[in-house]
Amino acid sequence: MSLEKVLSISEKPGLFKLITQTRNGFIAESLIDGKRLSVNMHSNVSLLSEIAIYTLTEEVPLIQVLKKIKDKENGKTTSITHKSSKDELEEYFFEVLPDYDEDRVYASDIKKIIRWYNLLQENKMLNLLEDEDTQKDEEE
Repeated sequence: MSLEKVLSISEKPGLFKLITQTRNGFIAESLIDGKRLSVNMHSNVSLLSEIAIYTLTEEVPLIQVLKKIKDKENGKTTSITHKSSKDELEEYFFEVLPDYDEDRVYASDIKKIIRWYNLLQENKMLNLLEDEDTQKDEEE
């Protein structure tokens, strides 16, 4: 499995694994509780591999940000939680990505990233971050 099959579905908490496609959409499984749900084509769905974070100079792929968090935390869960204060979240994120655009990356975005990282860590999926790099190197 790769991060190409890890999804964020708007209005649904956490992350989901793409299980299979159907005529009207697809079936996804929650990384939080393992429950499966049917998602129709009209839902707002984002692949983790397609999300990027604004910095002052460019957009950095979410995968690279997650890898920086993994390096900072040595592959363990984050030292803060998604429920930490706005100031704590921003300070932490500044350590991970010093040039992130504070005007375009909100505390709610940082909360999601922290929560997603911890979900990937709990589900032993952080190794997929390395797999993405290997795939990109092979494509180039």
